[in-house]
Amino acid sequence: VLPNIYSAWFKLRALTGGKGEQFAWAQLLRIAAMHRMTDKEFERAIEEALDAMPDQFLEALENVAVVWADEPSAYHWGWDGDENWEDAEDAEDEPLPDDLLGLFDGLSLVERAEGGYDDDIPDVITVFKGPHERCFSSREEIVEEIGKTVIHELGHYFGLSEDQLAAMGYE
Repeated sequence: VLPNIYSAWFKLRALTGGKGEQFAWAQLLRIAAMHRMTDKEFERAIEEALDAMPDQFLEALENVAVVWADEPSAYHWGWDGDENWEDAEDAEDEPLPDDLLGLFDGLSLVERAEGGYDDDIPDVITVFKGPHERCFSSREEIVEEIGKTVIHELGHYFGLSEDQLAAMGYE
């Protein structure tokens, strides 16, 4: 085990651009404290979070799918495909955050009312497993945060901005 810890420490130190030993150790401890879930456990956690949602939220949804992915992809980050995704991940000046917990991909009800909505393809709320595991250290915390993530993304479906959601406690 010890050689693996030191190997991970050196890799983290290199990846963090030499921010220092304390930073590398802090990241290593954060990773070690992660609560890992199997795919089935994560799916069940999403189901529990959805079951705990108020009925009026769920009844108001029209053509919205809730799905999960291990990690955000280039598409989720809004990468347009004309540039190299690996270059974006390796950029030292602005590394991509590792805490994107979810994403609403679709048209809000406000945008739908303005016209042009084609309901052939559902809007999608994606919940990301890896960031939830990295950011929260217990199953209970993960389930609670999945609920907050889904409510946050539903807020976008209902037309709320990031600032409005933050003011409501759903950052």
